[in-house]
Formats: sequence, C-alpha cells, structure tokens
Amino acid sequence: MDLSLLYYGVQGLAALITFLTVWGWLPLDNWWVRGVEFPRIQILVLGLVAWFVMLFFWSEWQIGQGLLFLLLSVALAFQLRMVLPYTKLWKKEVKQAKDKPEGKAHQLKIIVSNVLTPNDETHKLVSLVQQKQPDVLITLESDKKWETALKEIEPDYPYSVKVPLDNLYGMHLYSKLELIEPEVKYLMIDDIPSIHTQIRLQGGRIIWLYCLHPMPPSPTEADKSTTRDAELLMVGRHIKDNNQTAILAGDLNDVAWSKTTRRFQRISGLLDPRIGRHFINTFHVKYPFLRWALDHIFHSACFTVVDIQRLPSIGSDHFPVLTTLQYEPEEAPKQEQNAPTTDAEDMKESEHKIKAGKEEGKKVSKEHAEEN
Repeated sequence: MDLSLLYYGVQGLAALITFLTVWGWLPLDNWWVRGVEFPRIQILVLGLVAWFVMLFFWSEWQIGQGLLFLLLSVALAFQLRMVLPYTKLWKKEVKQAKDKPEGKAHQLKIIVSNVLTPNDETHKLVSLVQQKQPDVLITLESDKKWETALKEIEPDYPYSVKVPLDNLYGMHLYSKLELIEPEVKYLMIDDIPSIHTQIRLQGGRIIWLYCLHPMPPSPTEADKSTTRDAELLMVGRHIKDNNQTAILAGDLNDVAWSKTTRRFQRISGLLDPRIGRHFINTFHVKYPFLRWALDHIFHSACFTVVDIQRLPSIGSDHFPVLTTLQYEPEEAPKQEQNAPTTDAEDMKESEHKIKAGKEEGKKVSKEHAEEN
C-alpha cells in the first residue's frame, strides 16, 4: 500500500468527521442537517479509525495536521458524549426490577414492531406474538392486509384500536389489558395518526399509553423535521401539564440522542430504559453497519426494567423490540430513578417548535390532499 495515499486519505476522513459533527450543530430543521444526528455510532467508529491512523503518522505532522487532529479529537469527544450513555459504562437511568413473589410483580410486556407495509411475511409476527405473549402489541405501517393477518391473535387480545392505512402510517394496538377511552388523533398531519389511551395495569392502576409514528425528515418524505419534532414535544408537554403516569412507544423516526428526543425527555420527565444498558438498534435490518435505534419506549419513573431486547426479523426493515417493565411506584422519586428535568429554555423552545409544527402540518396536509 502507498503510505502517502493512506496519509492523505485519513486526513480527508478526519476532516469529513469534523465537518459532519459541526454541521449537525446548525440550528436548522432541514433533513440534510438533522440527518447527521442518526449515524453517530458510525461517525464515531470511522472517526476513531482516523484518529489512530493519524497518530501512526505523528512524526510527519505539520501545523495543519496538528490542528486537524485537535479538531477531530473535539468532534470525537462530542460524539462519544452522545453515544456513551447507551452503554454499560453509563449510570442506568432506570433501575433493574426487583424480584417479587409471583402474583405481586405487576409487569407489563410491550412489543413495538414496524412491520413494513409491503412485507408479506405476516406469519412471522403472528408466531412471535404467540411465542412471547406480550400484554401489548403496537404495530406501525400496518394496513388491511396486516389487520386481517393479526385476527389470529385477537382471541388473546380482547382490546384493540385499528387504524389501517396504505400510506405507510397505519397503526394497530392490541392489548390483553383493558383500554379505557382510546382515541385516534391526528396531531400534526391529517393522514398520520397516533393512538392515545388509558390502560388498566395488573393490580388496577390506570396509566396513559401513547403510540406515535411521526413523519421522518428525509429527501423522500418531509423536507424538515418540524412536524416530527412538534408531535413529540406536544405529547411531552401534555404529559407534563397533566402530571400523567405514562408510557410513550413507537417508531419515532428519530434517535434517542437527538436534540428533540432529549428535550422531550426533559419536558415529559419520562425515562429511557436503554441508558446505562445497551443500544437497541432496530433499523436497517439488512445493513448492520448502517443501523440505529428508531423504535423507542419511554416511561414514567414508577416503572423499573425487567428486560429490553431486540427480537428476530419478521421480514421488515425494522426489528421488533420487546420491553418488559415492572410497576414499582416506590422507585418513583426522581433522586432514585434519575429522571431528567426541564428548564425555561426547554419550555420556550417547545412552544416555538409546536407552533411551527402546526403551521408546517397544515401545509403538508394540503399537499397530501392534492396528491390524493
């Protein structure tokens, strides 16, 4: 190998990593800015490769290479700060559930699965549900075909909310536990639903469950992240304003370390069970190196974690995720469960985002109506 090519090539990679990191700091909602929040793990890995290879050539550095190495180090420190909380090196945000006698451990098992509308391997999800027996199943991108296939599980799931759509935003909720006054709402865009319901847990406690699947910022869907961000923050504000005990789950088309998701956590006070444990990278099934977490579950501090795991592929581009929580209100105090806290800046920014999201949602809804 020509070492000079390696020498200059790694400098190019270091410059790219530094540029992408700084680019992501721009206060813009455009997809070509917000998109760099997704591959932080990949950026970190490539950046570390560049960092070590540059060290190999340190004797040949001049002022420019030294400055580049310093900038790369700052960029990597930032990326590491974003990624490290989702490893075992960080303090757990949610405690591990206590062992309790059978009948006294009030647990809640939830599967979240983006099924991919064109996916015809419906039997794989049905089999998975029958095997894992979750209390709650949330499907995203589910249409009439998927609704028909899931009739097979309905004897075990007497409560359901069905919103079959063929626009990639259909949504179904199946529950063994009682759903109380469930509603389908269209918070930002007229043809993108969310499900809001109360659910009665084992032992009788009633909590709120929110199922979301906002539109992602991408060149093929939304030019900006505005409606996605606004939908998440609107639900977070609602949870906070009403002092709700809640669970929010779904394909949020966002990553846990994004500016919006972290602000949502601070506003709502909901916890992320992945922090201090491990990544649950669900998308894309076919490309292991280009994979990040799009499917999430956040919950109030009265829950602890029994287990959270990525399940086998069902033929979709997303892996399903199974989360088992345990209702332990004695763990609810913030000092014990490490709940995030908000400030005036978060509230001000969320108000601005929600207002902008509603305006953008009207425009997008009009465009969708004209297309149809």
